[in-house]
Amino acid sequence: MRVLVCDDEQLARDRLKRLVEKADNVEVVAEAANGREAIEQAQEHRPDVVLMDIRMPEMDGMEAAEHLSKIDNPPAIIFCTAYDEHALQAFKVHAVDYLLKPVSLSDLEVALAKARTLNRVQLAELGREVSEEKPRRRGHISARTHRGLELVPVDDVRYFLADQKYVTVCFSEGEVLIDETLKDLETEFGEQFVRIHRNALVALKYIEGMELATAGHHQVRLRGIEERLTVSRRHVAGLRKVLQSL
Repeated sequence: MRVLVCDDEQLARDRLKRLVEKADNVEVVAEAANGREAIEQAQEHRPDVVLMDIRMPEMDGMEAAEHLSKIDNPPAIIFCTAYDEHALQAFKVHAVDYLLKPVSLSDLEVALAKARTLNRVQLAELGREVSEEKPRRRGHISARTHRGLELVPVDDVRYFLADQKYVTVCFSEGEVLIDETLKDLETEFGEQFVRIHRNALVALKYIEGMELATAGHHQVRLRGIEERLTVSRRHVAGLRKVLQSL
């Protein structure tokens, strides 16, 4: 069994690696200091299991687990954390198991045995399950491209544009397609984006203004983008009000 160890503390990673080496038929193939690195390492080394801390800089373990569920042949996630059992109930939906620090060899072996029993489809579904707790706002959008799983910081997104089944995500380095609904994106990121059309959400921080185009249509100007996005008549008043409050 191939294992990736992810923790923002080097000492914690070293201890966990030593523990893994004592388990039967298990090897550490890579390590990472945060969720973003874990995703990169997982795509390169294809581990069967990721042993991951929850609270980490740049990207925490919860968000990383959600993104990891989207890669081909997703790994099993086992959280290793100092959270108490009550707090961990919300985290269990994303993972095969969780281990409280300091992790013991016996607990680790039980969790690894549990991971062996799940197939890849079950692992992917586990990572996508939704907790009954208050929904968390992601820091990144993940898209499957020919390069693998590509992460786009939400702060870098200019707009979301829906077209039938997929949504185009426009950001500073180009565009990617994601299989999510505009409604769900609006629910999650409603404080950062505003709807200007039934098929478009734009980032408030990049709006430069709204202008009247030909035939009486309104368009919105976005910083760093030459194209203008159409504002539907029903959303003109709402957008004008939002712009006045900025």
